[in-house]
Amino acid sequence: MTTVLITGASSGYGLETARHLHSLGCDVIATMRRPQPGLLPANMRILPLDVTAPASIAAAVAAAGPVDVLINNAGIGLAGVFESAPMDHIRQVFETNTFGTMAMVQAMIPQMRARRSGVIVNVTSSATLAPMPLVAAYTASKQAIQGFTGSLAHELRPFGLRVKLIEPGYAPTTGFVRGISLAPERMVPPAYGDFARPIFEAFANPPLTTTERDVAEAVWLAINDSSDRLHFPAGPDAVALAA
Repeated sequence: MTTVLITGASSGYGLETARHLHSLGCDVIATMRRPQPGLLPANMRILPLDVTAPASIAAAVAAAGPVDVLINNAGIGLAGVFESAPMDHIRQVFETNTFGTMAMVQAMIPQMRARRSGVIVNVTSSATLAPMPLVAAYTASKQAIQGFTGSLAHELRPFGLRVKLIEPGYAPTTGFVRGISLAPERMVPPAYGDFARPIFEAFANPPLTTTERDVAEAVWLAINDSSDRLHFPAGPDAVALAA
């Protein structure tokens, strides 16, 4: 049985991916900052994990034991005009989306390298596929992982490890999008109003969207892909951007 550890499994893509992989027979270890009873099947292992805290990472990796697949899904969003984005918010985004992912990978490589087997899946965003306004800092945090993952795939290939990227599209039901709905009041100065208004309105009525299941299925495809393929766009809008 394949053992999978997934970060950020309390909602959105992570929650659905945990459920989907469990239904397909994987031994899923779902991690989240604050474990919630009843959120996932009773026979699924759930561990507390804050990817921004080294001690929390070490404790979770030790408690998990041998892991075949690491899915770095934990992430936070930030939408609005970059000029007005507080730097402490930007640092929080990078701590989770970028450095948290890197820290998890660094903690998991030794056991996988020793076994000469393992898969690392990093979840980024379709925002990395084409420039988009009002998500500059968020995109930068995810774009860093795009470059990191591509380089890492070369480093780990000699040890039999596979590294993959999932690039989800726009999913209106996720927590990130609920946060966007607050952005006009919080992070759009009056000078940008005419520019930002139609963009936020378009968020409410996108022509193509992604579902959590689209992402979960893309993760399953990536886990089982034995080729050197790196990029896995998830959702029709992400697929269209990638093309």
